[in-house]
Amino acid sequence: MLSLVIVVLVTAAAGFIVWANDRRHTKYGILVPAGTAAVAGMLAWIICIWAGLGYQPGLTWLSWVIPMAAGTAAALAVAVYLGRTRARQDTQRLTAALKI
Repeated sequence: MLSLVIVVLVTAAAGFIVWANDRRHTKYGILVPAGTAAVAGMLAWIICIWAGLGYQPGLTWLSWVIPMAAGTAAALAVAVYLGRTRARQDTQRLTAALKI
């Protein structure tokens, strides 16, 4: 259970780091990448433990690394997607407002 807590803390921290390094981070909230990373990390941890990758000699590291990588990748994906989508929508709305 302690490994789940560590996975959540590391993935949430990775989500905050992704948010801080995104140049479009003003388009979405600070908790979006962190929350996405934490949820993805927890789900990956549950799947790894259910699949039997945890608590076995030689395979214990997989139940730590896979969830952390999955959480970081999910945070990066949501930041890129939301940053681009919301920037495009803001530009379209501003253009429409200026045409009036």
